[in-house]
Amino acid sequence: MYSTRTAPNKYQDSVQTLDMPIRKKIVLYILLLLLVLLWFIGVKNRDPNQYDNMKRTLELYEYQLRESKEHMAETMKMLGRRDCVVWDAELPVIYAITPTFARPVQKAELTRLSHTLMLVQNLHWIVVEDSDHKTALVTNLLTDSRLNFTHLNEPTPAEWKHKPKEPNWVKPRGVLQRNRALAWLRDNLNPDTDRGVVYFVDDDNSYSLQIFSEMRFTKEVSVWPVGLVGGLLVEKPVVNETTGRVVGWNSQWRPERPFPIDMAGFAINLQHLLRHPQVKFQLQVKGGWQESELLTHLTTKERLEPLADGCTKVYVWHTRTEAPKLNMEDKLIAKGKPSNKGIEV
Repeated sequence: MYSTRTAPNKYQDSVQTLDMPIRKKIVLYILLLLLVLLWFIGVKNRDPNQYDNMKRTLELYEYQLRESKEHMAETMKMLGRRDCVVWDAELPVIYAITPTFARPVQKAELTRLSHTLMLVQNLHWIVVEDSDHKTALVTNLLTDSRLNFTHLNEPTPAEWKHKPKEPNWVKPRGVLQRNRALAWLRDNLNPDTDRGVVYFVDDDNSYSLQIFSEMRFTKEVSVWPVGLVGGLLVEKPVVNETTGRVVGWNSQWRPERPFPIDMAGFAINLQHLLRHPQVKFQLQVKGGWQESELLTHLTTKERLEPLADGCTKVYVWHTRTEAPKLNMEDKLIAKGKPSNKGIEV
């Protein structure tokens, strides 16, 4: 049996193949035209007030978005230019020396202090641990701080360490650690070319940024009041209003000291310190005399440079963190289940 179907026509197939996309295009154009007409009709019949309200709302959103983007850009700009990162070669460096030792509040106090120092331009933080080795806790904190720092360690001999219930003033604290920092300065800096100021920054004190700005240009030794120290609300140098010179002290605790001043109450010009290579703190010194032991070899009362508006303002406080009560922790430790297992506190 023969089939009645005719042989395929190649020309007709090619025409049909070309016609199909054209038809699709025409259909799409018609649909697009209908959508435009519907949109035009909708806009024409829309309430003008409603249209204006929508327009104002969109403009407000656009303004808020632009403002948010600008605010974010400014914030990122500030973060990218933090003073601890930007270094001004023309500005004297503040070398802040901090002795520290392991205790439950050590990380908390170093963290608080580091956040203050991050806001001070051209600052180099020298942290000296009272330890046989550099601990991971302090190493991690310094690395994360983005500060310019030097990390050292210097252990205090057992016979000079404070016992748990021993008063703070019985034995000197931080002596060898501060001396280790002074030795680093002398080994690494040049008294003829390096400009700066040296300041002893305890990790439990509180500092206003103002004091760092004022001490930066110390010529020899500058001084200022310290709050909450020596049994007083403020311990300070007494300044003659006419001459602007230090003429005495308002200290009530051992006022016979040559310089009855707290460690947080003075700064030393770096070059001046480096030109006195033998000057350092001493272990064999009466309690409260460490400052005088250092300063008597560097200056006199008459040469002191009073800061903080003639020593009438307080920018430093000798605060102390209360020792935490860890009686419940002791019970957990006795059971071999400390709360800080695997956590750095």
